[in-house]
Amino acid sequence: MFVTRKSGTEVLILRRSAVQGGYWHVVAGGVEPGETATTAAERELREETGLVGIAGAGVEVVEYVYALTQQPADRRNIRDPSVAQVNVTCFHVTAPDEWEPNLDWEHDDHRWCEPGEAFRTLRWPATAQALRELLIHEAS
Repeated sequence: MFVTRKSGTEVLILRRSAVQGGYWHVVAGGVEPGETATTAAERELREETGLVGIAGAGVEVVEYVYALTQQPADRRNIRDPSVAQVNVTCFHVTAPDEWEPNLDWEHDDHRWCEPGEAFRTLRWPATAQALRELLIHEAS
């Protein structure tokens, strides 16, 4: 889930807590039984930041696939060994200009940054590319 504010000039990035890997990422999580990708995104957004938003409302959704070999071994081990890749659906929500997240246990810091800084700071290149595609599409 990509969260922006101030007409898309600021992107929210979250630092995963040490137990979660200690890297910069966006709101993320899996789809639980009985959920759609949209309802899962809305739940993760609420749980991880406290923001209630409608995922993808009138906004382009970006999808990509990444190989599990890109994850650290301890993260790969929590998945079924037969799973080789993860399909990711990225939604976008716009936060109020002065809103600040209320982080859950998965994160120990956050920051608002301009898009170029977010592209450079996010750990996973596929996530940065998806954000780039979403912002370029919205600007056109």
